[in-house]
Amino acid sequence: MLESYIPIFIVMFFATVIALGITFSSMLLGPQRPNKEKLSTYESGMKPVGTTRERISIKYYLVAMLFIIFDLEVLFIYPWAVQFKKLFAEFGISIFISMFIFLVVFELGYLYAYKKGGFEWD
Repeated sequence: MLESYIPIFIVMFFATVIALGITFSSMLLGPQRPNKEKLSTYESGMKPVGTTRERISIKYYLVAMLFIIFDLEVLFIYPWAVQFKKLFAEFGISIFISMFIFLVVFELGYLYAYKKGGFEWD
């Protein structure tokens, strides 16, 4: 049984060796001409403000997490809406009730984030 995995391990070994070989050969053989401009941080073509070790406000991460949550919500609702007639014919009112419960729970999360000030950017 273990013999059937030997080809996979061989391929993984060679893939690792080739990846490491390419990485290290580019470091050894590639041009190394660092200067002040190359070593500076890049911020969308603008001059960097402050150091790279500054703390980022927790609001930034909260907004990012809220965006992901709302994005996933659309991911669930859109296919349901497209197939609603077919699903309603097959499952009846239970398919509507289940989505209604999902939306209520989602809305409670939205209201909680609103009450905590998650949508205010200071």
